[in-house]
Amino acid sequence: MPVLRPTSVDQLLDILANDPSASLLAGGTDLMVEVNLHGRRPATVLSLRSLDELTEWSHRSGRVTIGAGLPYADMEKGPLAQLVPALAQAARTVGSPQIRAAGTIGGNLGTCSPAGDTLPVLAALNATIHVLHRDGVRDVPFSDFMVGVKRNCLRPGEIVHSVTVPVVEGWQGYAKVGTRNAMVISTASACLVHDSVEGLVSIALGAVGPTIIRATEAESWLARNVSLRGSLSISSDIATEFGRRVAAEARPISDHRSTADYRRHAISVLARRLLERAAI
Repeated sequence: MPVLRPTSVDQLLDILANDPSASLLAGGTDLMVEVNLHGRRPATVLSLRSLDELTEWSHRSGRVTIGAGLPYADMEKGPLAQLVPALAQAARTVGSPQIRAAGTIGGNLGTCSPAGDTLPVLAALNATIHVLHRDGVRDVPFSDFMVGVKRNCLRPGEIVHSVTVPVVEGWQGYAKVGTRNAMVISTASACLVHDSVEGLVSIALGAVGPTIIRATEAESWLARNVSLRGSLSISSDIATEFGRRVAAEARPISDHRSTADYRRHAISVLARRLLERAAI
């Protein structure tokens, strides 16, 4: 298969406009599995390795914008990890060090698997996805970006350029359950964010539905029963009931990794533990 290596984003968009079926290759941690194990044969591959613009990130006016080509390894530590700690926690759970050095947040968005580790973080933070086409730019709320299992709202000729999330004052964290302790695809995952200034708690669930699920009813229940401004004070009964209500909003299935019942139980435990950690 031909592999093209554009040297600018504009050149990439020109190529995609003329050949929307071309496959993008950043880290290749998803695409090469499809090629090697599942017989996928892209007509054309566009390598993004020369596009430094996609590997940059910036912090301005209380918001962080992350290039689609930034690898997980660059999210694990340093200033970015301090600004968005839940993203750093999620990045540290992705595969091996070799995978984290290659895989990207844009790849997670491009594949749009419900088990993608960074996606619950983006959902809980109400991220904005910046989408480029040769003819213009779209800013898409994460809630509108993922439309099904491994399906997103990208149109022919479009790419994910970057992602913007707010810098939140308050606790945030990510947790997952898998069939082993490391290098595992999520059986269930969750990200909880407490905005102590606005008085909000958001929680997003991964691998327990066709898309990432925001447990909005559980969020509203918690807001009615607990003061969310400033430091959290959470009783064990509140935490347990919150976990139960979050699990009720999950839509898990049984497959080769887990049963639906176990996934629902796991989400209940993850939600309870995350809320308790937020109150420490």
